[in-house]
Amino acid sequence: MPSPVSSLRSTVLQLPQSNRRLTLAILLLTLSAFGSLLRAQQASSQQAAPPPRLVKVADDLYVIQNANHTVAEIGQNGGNVTVIVTSDGVILVDSKFERMHDDIMAKVKSVTDKPVRYMVLSHNHGDHSGGSARLQALGVTVVSSVASRENMARGNAPGLAQVAYSGYSELALGGTRLELREFRGHTRGDTVVSLPARRVVVAGDLVTTPDSIPAIVNYGDGGNWTELGESLDAVARMDFDVLIGGHGPNLTKAEFLTFRDKAARIRERFRALNRERKTQDEIAQTLTKEFNWGTGPAAGNLAGMMQELR
Repeated sequence: MPSPVSSLRSTVLQLPQSNRRLTLAILLLTLSAFGSLLRAQQASSQQAAPPPRLVKVADDLYVIQNANHTVAEIGQNGGNVTVIVTSDGVILVDSKFERMHDDIMAKVKSVTDKPVRYMVLSHNHGDHSGGSARLQALGVTVVSSVASRENMARGNAPGLAQVAYSGYSELALGGTRLELREFRGHTRGDTVVSLPARRVVVAGDLVTTPDSIPAIVNYGDGGNWTELGESLDAVARMDFDVLIGGHGPNLTKAEFLTFRDKAARIRERFRALNRERKTQDEIAQTLTKEFNWGTGPAAGNLAGMMQELR
């Protein structure tokens, strides 16, 4: 089985000093903001979500996406999974929840009879990493950033990556080359996968659309809004035509830039309102009115942002 070419360089970003002073109470409040809301959505749902669909992006490149791109569907089905078919086997990016394993494998088998060789994790959250152990049981090698592996280990999650990198790495299989870059934003160990030959980028939860699935960071897993902005700027400098986010439909470069710019406006508007000593509720009301952002999963970010964006 081919092996990744790892650790060409190491660039581990550090949280600003102010973020390291976040109180334990705020860390606990913001920990797994998506996860808490998704569990509530799942528990309260009266109707099963439709099954995910397989969308062709390019020759031998597919994405498994939820049908309607809603938070309720995430709670049941998990996030996007990218399927990369090569002459020597399949590479997946992310694995949804464990309960979606059979559906993922059926969709892979619908386009190729080749086995899955690798699965790259965009980050540690269960709606992306929950199927890791099931894939490992089939002989699949799981790859993640060191930080994501540490986040999973801290939460006693199954399916820790067998191969972990810091900063930058590459994975080559069947003539297809993937570039793996580590960023901090949604978590402290986000991986963005680039397929240069196909001009496609897979960004995980650094990018989530539509507005019903708002951009958020997970303070408990080391994310923050300042470095989310820096990471999105770095992705914007990459050369691609199509971006696959962690949730939502595929984006053109122009659509991604619109998302990037909106996230920056939310961050800076929050900072300005915070410096005006507006209350958390007042800030949420203003951002909801101006950006349709501040309720649902986004509400879990507000307390941490009050501390970070001063």
